Amino acid sequence: MLSSRLQEVLDGRWAHVRKSARAELAGDKFVAVPGETIDQARERVTRLLRELPADPGVAAGFPIEYGGQSDPGGSVVAAEMLAQIDLSLMVKAGVQWGLFGGAVVALGTEHHYDRYLRDIISADLLGCFAMTETGHGSDVQQLRTTCVYDPATQTFDLHTPHEAARKDYIGNAARDGRMAVVFAQLVTGGRSYGVHAWLVPIRDDEGNPLPGVTIGDDGHKAGLLGVDNGRLSFDHVTVPRDMLLDRYGQVAPDGAYSSSIDNDVRRFFTMLGTLVRGRVVVGGSAANAAKSALTIAVRYGESRRQFTAPGETREIALNDYLAHQRVLGINLAHAYALHFAQDELVSTLHEAQTADSPAGEHQQRELESRAAGLKAAQTWHATRAIQAAREACGGAGYLAENRLPGLKADTDVFTTFEGDNTVLLQLVAKGLLTGYRDAFGSLDGWGRATFVAEQVRSLVLERTAARGLIQRLIDAVPGRDEEVALTDRGWHLALFEDREKHLLEGAVRRLRNGAAQKKARQFDIFNDVQDHVLETARAHIDRIVLEAFVAGIDRTADDEARALLAKVADLYALSTIEANKGWYLEHQRLMPARSKAVTAMVNDLLRQLRPHFTTLVDAFAIPDEWLDAAILREEPARQTTMAEHDVAGR
Repeated sequence: MLSSRLQEVLDGRWAHVRKSARAELAGDKFVAVPGETIDQARERVTRLLRELPADPGVAAGFPIEYGGQSDPGGSVVAAEMLAQIDLSLMVKAGVQWGLFGGAVVALGTEHHYDRYLRDIISADLLGCFAMTETGHGSDVQQLRTTCVYDPATQTFDLHTPHEAARKDYIGNAARDGRMAVVFAQLVTGGRSYGVHAWLVPIRDDEGNPLPGVTIGDDGHKAGLLGVDNGRLSFDHVTVPRDMLLDRYGQVAPDGAYSSSIDNDVRRFFTMLGTLVRGRVVVGGSAANAAKSALTIAVRYGESRRQFTAPGETREIALNDYLAHQRVLGINLAHAYALHFAQDELVSTLHEAQTADSPAGEHQQRELESRAAGLKAAQTWHATRAIQAAREACGGAGYLAENRLPGLKADTDVFTTFEGDNTVLLQLVAKGLLTGYRDAFGSLDGWGRATFVAEQVRSLVLERTAARGLIQRLIDAVPGRDEEVALTDRGWHLALFEDREKHLLEGAVRRLRNGAAQKKARQFDIFNDVQDHVLETARAHIDRIVLEAFVAGIDRTADDEARALLAKVADLYALSTIEANKGWYLEHQRLMPARSKAVTAMVNDLLRQLRPHFTTLVDAFAIPDEWLDAAILREEPARQTTMAEHDVAGR
């Protein structure tokens, strides 16, 4: 079957992880349960966390010698698969093995590995990742929690100075966590060396808070009831010196600080850059949740009928309406495009984290930027696609038994989880400006950075996979638009690239002008062009997603599968151009007649793809038990018969 051949393409490099998940997590044991109380959800998710298969699993990224598989890419894919089953379970697993355990691996040393990793992998030691503060979310560099070293006792004093400095929204904190990786300002010898991380016990064996630790419960959230988010405050808690995760910064018994990275800012961003896997997981998991929603809506749209055509007695299937196709078909095309972009990102992450030598600074910054941009694109796509799927199913889509309300509620936080999307787009834009990136690092706020106009010297256009193929397609485009077929792939690529470059050049000009006119008002320099900068980042993401899709099609060996994917790519490209046609018309990249032709071609592609909608969602290979939607368990024949009976009885 064509859907099976498409599935092989989509399963890709980590097909064995996806196959194992479908087999080992089969049935409804791990599936989300609608209507639970918060206590029931938390108990169930914690119990199931310990029953998740380890080979392969979310814990696959840990070193082999401690019970993992040294397979960071496999761990990401395993988390993505969990997202199709129960997003609370995925997040709980991500907190335990991705954030808590991942921080120990990335920031700790063998001493910490030997002492804690095996218990972390087995989930005998449940932990938290305590970075975010009530008053400081995205601005990690300015956290207010302090950890002051005392050479007389060879211990640190961990303290929350005020209410806004409490750790907030921390997964595993409210109920299950026994230890936390706590991020705070390291102070020794009267000097602050910036944000570092410590392993801090927070509960005793009976689950009671330890002395000096105050634990609160964030309570009910819009979704993710199975995740026990809570608050942590510390009242002069004593932390032994060896609990500092000291890969990048060490404190000697006498209080002397040392690091292989002299610059505090560079060290900070290096430390945070090692934690990029969590952001990759969040983006991929959101995209996978959207696939579940689209699968439910497309399958329902095949069986659900509404209204009859003049002269006909049989009602029309929802998927036959162009308006319905525009809702589901375009979101489906974006789901495919983002899948290939995520596949490429996971491979890049895997290679960087398994290489014999650490990734270079440029490579690491590029990985961070790509992860940030795709996370924003994927989570916003999930928000749109799941809502579209809910509306496409009408009143049935509002019932908890049909899964869509749960998917909508559980993914809503993903747009701000692991980085606020708007802040992440700023990170992407900064990475596009040469010289600028070294001056400002990766994650600091726009307003604090000191801008020097001369630092923006040139433009950077990073290519994704299949660089040679992309360039050949662009070079083959004729000079006049009217001579180019609307489905010419080189024309799509050139149009996406042109928009990004033009926006980037305009942002550079505006920043230079602002720097010349407002030297003493650094915040205004950036704030005045923030809309432009964000649009530049969006254009960049659109381009890298399309290039990844093109590269994925090029790797597809099966002719029929490749031809169908090419049509889906046409739809992704042209619907994105259509969505931005105002810009293309304003800048005369499209003439009015061709702009209208783009819309006509989008409609034509939807008609061509209409017979393949079910094939495209079947290729996601999501087991029916995981979808767990009552409307998909109803017999299509029953719905058809009822519709025909209604018509005949009139």
